[in-house]
Amino acid sequence: MYVGALELDVLFGDVHSLKQKRAVVRPVLAELRRRFEVAVSEAGDQDLHRRAQLGVAAVSGDAAHVREVLEACERLVAARPELELLSARHRMLGPED
Repeated sequence: MYVGALELDVLFGDVHSLKQKRAVVRPVLAELRRRFEVAVSEAGDQDLHRRAQLGVAAVSGDAAHVREVLEACERLVAARPELELLSARHRMLGPED
């Protein structure tokens, strides 16, 4: 079994309150869940209205599949016009760990 984790640090453009931030974050999280069947959450910077840390996790019996899914999640977030992807960090755990 392979478990992959992806940490995304994002910056929001025209957001001036935490309420506006939630209105941007929720659809992104929902789309990631729906399209890729991953676990996803806003995992950090929750009290900042222009920044967010998103966490994505995927599990599979095939390491290549986990990597493909997480890379697709990263591309989807990077392509969103309402936010800027500042950094992405991938981690993988396998049977040897």
